[in-house]
Amino acid sequence: MRTRFRQTAGRQHHAGPLTYVLLGLAVLVSLFPLYWNLVAASHTGERVVTAPAPLLPGPRLLDNLSFAWNQVDMGEALVNTTVVASLVALSTVLFSTLAGFAFAKLPFKGRGALLTLVVATMTIPPQLSVIPLYRIITDLGWVDQLQSVVLPSLVAAFGVFFMRQYLIEALPVELIEAARMDGAHSLRIVWHVVFPVARPAMAVLGMLVFVQVWNDFFWPFIALTPDGNPTLQVALAGLGAGNHSVDQAVVLTGALISTVPLLLVFALLGKHIVGGITAGAVKS
Repeated sequence: MRTRFRQTAGRQHHAGPLTYVLLGLAVLVSLFPLYWNLVAASHTGERVVTAPAPLLPGPRLLDNLSFAWNQVDMGEALVNTTVVASLVALSTVLFSTLAGFAFAKLPFKGRGALLTLVVATMTIPPQLSVIPLYRIITDLGWVDQLQSVVLPSLVAAFGVFFMRQYLIEALPVELIEAARMDGAHSLRIVWHVVFPVARPAMAVLGMLVFVQVWNDFFWPFIALTPDGNPTLQVALAGLGAGNHSVDQAVVLTGALISTVPLLLVFALLGKHIVGGITAGAVKS
């Protein structure tokens, strides 16, 4: 058994036909919701809710796109969401990397207790903080302002824990000690040692936070208004409304508009994202 394992350990295994069939089915199942969203956006609202549901594209895609874009000022919502998601992702990556480095490699009193407290905040439902947080932004006059969505999300406990776990394995203590012996101060160590080592995890964390903020609805819907300064998800809440019913085709058209930028980002940065995810998977 051991001899056979040693003989096959260095070989490169090739996927068989069944593997490609299963992968093809997985791709089709994953892409079908996006395809049907496109199909629904090209029909009228009455046709979308009529059984059987349409499976082929219709002729109203451009009309629905134009109507959805202008009904709730989708362009402004798209810009607002990009600004909010980018700022929150950058700040979360920066602060989480600094805090993760401190918890992973800097000895100080109470480090374990403080880390436990940070992780424990992940168990608190965000709904519990809505009332005090809304009172704070009301007193500051930030209702319907983008800073009311950005500032409460500048750092996340998950990001701190994620970066701490990564840096424990990826950043040798000897590398930090060598930098200190060369006369580097703490900020220089962070910039020239910690950030280059943590770059793969920072890319993954930034992607996760960006997508989460892009799709966030609960708090932005409370702090912002569809007619004032909305993000995409808040704008979608007021999309397709009529006198007595909601045009589901227009709503799905708005959902399609909000999904396309994420698909473009992944198409352009997919290799870097996957490389960041797998960078720490192989141990030298």
